Amino acid sequence: MAEIREIKKAETSGKASIHSHITGLGIDESGKAKFKADGLVGQVEAREAAWVVVELIRQGKMAGKGILLVGPPGTGKTALAVGIAKELGEDTPFNMLNASEIYSVELKKTEVLTQAIRKSIGVRVRQKRLVYEGVVKELKVKVARSRLNPYVQVPREVEIKLATKDEERTLTAGDTIAEQIARMGIRKGDVIWIDAETGNVVKVGKAKGLEGAKSYDIESGRAVDIPSGPVKKEKELTNTFTLYDLDMSLAAQSISLTAIFSLWSEREISQDVRKQVDSYVKEMMNKGMAELIPGVLFIDDAHMLDIETFSFLTKALEAELAPILVLATNRGTTKIRGTDVEAPHGMPLDLLDRLLIITTRPYSEDEAKEIISIRAEELDIELEPQALEELKRLASENSLRYSIQLLEPSAVIARRSGRNVVKVDDVKEASRLFSDVKRSVKYVKEYETLFLK
Repeated sequence: MAEIREIKKAETSGKASIHSHITGLGIDESGKAKFKADGLVGQVEAREAAWVVVELIRQGKMAGKGILLVGPPGTGKTALAVGIAKELGEDTPFNMLNASEIYSVELKKTEVLTQAIRKSIGVRVRQKRLVYEGVVKELKVKVARSRLNPYVQVPREVEIKLATKDEERTLTAGDTIAEQIARMGIRKGDVIWIDAETGNVVKVGKAKGLEGAKSYDIESGRAVDIPSGPVKKEKELTNTFTLYDLDMSLAAQSISLTAIFSLWSEREISQDVRKQVDSYVKEMMNKGMAELIPGVLFIDDAHMLDIETFSFLTKALEAELAPILVLATNRGTTKIRGTDVEAPHGMPLDLLDRLLIITTRPYSEDEAKEIISIRAEELDIELEPQALEELKRLASENSLRYSIQLLEPSAVIARRSGRNVVKVDDVKEASRLFSDVKRSVKYVKEYETLFLK
């Protein structure tokens, strides 16, 4: 059972993941993309194309097809994939995989891809659960150094005050719930519920009538009523699990304690286990207790896949039950890995013929400015207008990613000077301390004779 404790006092804070602000594709009723909506900015044609794909999926007309996102680095390909998943529903499974991850020492390529596919297919189960439900009044996510990477901070504990129309309760929970809250971008004013037994967190929407909503929330967030009654209550819920979750649960019942401590989770799952899971899910569906939800499998840097993997994915697209396959690449014409054949985007033509291709373009200065502003707001960093203009200039001269990466160093420099507002001098100081690619290349050329070859 997930450990949730009630406490007396909490402070407000938050932590944002890179795409936590995206809630959809930002499309109006006529199917046209708004310039700024749902946390997305610009890329109007690409977002409208993605919306058409969402409609095809809803109508069941994407069988045997996939999507390929093509564009230069930093043009929002991953954001588009997240937007597609959000449009399909909050509980739609979204599994992100980098192409290089399939080359595992422990697992075969086909096993890695099979697990990725089953992580992208959900099972929605209806049952009664004991939950904590309410609007977030106060929130503090405590972070600590990762046990795996000491240079990365991860959520370790969360203190949260939930309120209904009739009651308020303050809770504290561990890293499992804290990670979900940080990943989902839950903030003050959101209506959520937490499963008291499993610790599963669900974001329902933005509470109606609250002040201080962020600009992209006002336009795109789903407004819901504040719940009534007690915070802790029994509720008839629908939980979504992936086929992979069920595979692991069933397989874990038949392994020994020594296998658990030998990192069994990195080993292959037998086909017998998967057949038992499929049979169990089918039985629940026949009883009306569950339904299948095809999710999104997003593979970034798809040009890194080899010819055998492309063959496997081509067959997977033709399967009766398959997730929506979204590939992304920033390559032009290059060799297909494992062959000497050159092809567009490094992919076989027979696979490209099965994909709907969506292109993204570099952001304009105004679009870059809006994106920087949204990221600063998401990270709770206050920028003076001149600082925002300086970041826009750096994005134009270097890259949008470089400009966004300077946000938090600039905030640290501002706090060192006793200020909460980032000024233009803070941004310039951060830019001086951290080189962009152009300056790094210039540095290498200047000291070329001193570098090892």
